[in-house]
Amino acid sequence: MTDEPNLLGAYVRARRELVTPEQVGIPVLGVRRVPGLRREEVAMLAGISSDYYLRLEQGRDRNPSVQVLESLARVLRLDEDATAYLLRLGAGRPRRRRARRETAPPGVAQLVAALPLPALVEGRYFDVLAVNALATALSPRFSVGANRLRDTFLDPAEQALHPGWEEAGAGMVAGFRSSVGTDTDDPRVIELVGELSLASPHFSRLWARHDVASCDGAAKVIDHPQVGRLRLNRERLSVSGTAGQTLVVYHPDPGSDSAEKLALLGSALPTG
Repeated sequence: MTDEPNLLGAYVRARRELVTPEQVGIPVLGVRRVPGLRREEVAMLAGISSDYYLRLEQGRDRNPSVQVLESLARVLRLDEDATAYLLRLGAGRPRRRRARRETAPPGVAQLVAALPLPALVEGRYFDVLAVNALATALSPRFSVGANRLRDTFLDPAEQALHPGWEEAGAGMVAGFRSSVGTDTDDPRVIELVGELSLASPHFSRLWARHDVASCDGAAKVIDHPQVGRLRLNRERLSVSGTAGQTLVVYHPDPGSDSAEKLALLGSALPTG
């Protein structure tokens, strides 16, 4: 048996435990000893044998057909992002390249510095690679070298800025899993996930769910200690020519109270 981590088996097992019999039309009779669906129920609904499904979970078969994977995605109620992730897991693991230190392209870093709105560049591990002064004024944790995942789960000052940060953290963890893809044995991922799992039970629970989702734009509420509550739109734009870097820009609705507060925050920045 291979010594490679059983990513496919761990993923389908975690997702199986989150689907209830009622969601797939299976009547519940008596007391069930397992959360979610049983293995044989998943196999039946996916049209495969129970023995074959067991081999998938145990890692004894790691290259199922696309048809089998798509059937499992349907049974496990996976959305488009999660289905794509499942298909990548089943495609086999390419040779892992040596991780290189991430840096923002110089032109993009210059653009970030010149933007009149809070902006930063995030790497594929959610490290801050470039940032402008207005973003740092919005949150001191927006600084080059900081990690957005670590700050969200471990820094009380960052948590205080974001009402409902625990709920938002679920989306961030799902986005992180999507960003790193199948490279969960990458030393940087192992280091970060290990640190957060030990220090944050909330992160550990979310990571164990194996949720996968793309990080899209969204409205964000920030309780700023100087100017009060701001409602900002967060846009996320892929940086071309990079392996997963994202330009993140925050902007208020024109003419809003938040626009005035952001302008006030910007006016306090040093010039020159």
